[in-house]
Amino acid sequence: MRVVIAEDAVLLRAGLQRLLADEGIETAAAVDNGEDLLGAVKEHRPDLAIVDVRMPPTFTDEGLRAAIGARQEIPGLPVLVLSQYVEESYAVELLSGGAGGVGYLLKERVADVADFLDAVRRVAAGGTAIDPDVIAQLMARGRKNPLDALTARESEVLGLMAQGLSNTAIANSLVVSHGAVEKHIGNIFSKLGLEASAVEHRRVRAVLTYLGRT
Repeated sequence: MRVVIAEDAVLLRAGLQRLLADEGIETAAAVDNGEDLLGAVKEHRPDLAIVDVRMPPTFTDEGLRAAIGARQEIPGLPVLVLSQYVEESYAVELLSGGAGGVGYLLKERVADVADFLDAVRRVAAGGTAIDPDVIAQLMARGRKNPLDALTARESEVLGLMAQGLSNTAIANSLVVSHGAVEKHIGNIFSKLGLEASAVEHRRVRAVLTYLGRT
């Protein structure tokens, strides 16, 4: 796996490179601003971009805007946001912006290296890894919910899917059988009109619908 890192904090950038290298993951480029991120993505075509939100020159939302631009440049590019902040408007655009793995983790809540590496691999493989606090903030925006057809349990299952949990992990969390989880997920796909496809991952599309609802 090859990644591009966009992080302006020198020590964290170096630490990420070392951590990934120890796991056999190559860092094709490590940059400290959004413009260089776009250039690195175009040049190296990585398997994953790991991006901070606030970078030079204004330290507001350069990283997220650059990540969105990178996904426009390379449709389906997996992006894992690793930040201290939830920038709601651009986060929704990134998380609901088409196919490809997406993740949004809060730095202060990444307490386990193994969990972080699992999120890296999951997003690179086309899955999702969304911090529950990020989901809560996005859902608290008070926008109309287009997923009213889902039952309370189905919505709960979809929320856990958004966090990146497997069917087994969801079953353990809800204390239900694996078969029950599969049935709920099947109902979710059906109610959202997500038919089986060779080119789209229904699980990811369901999560993106959940996060990008308007």
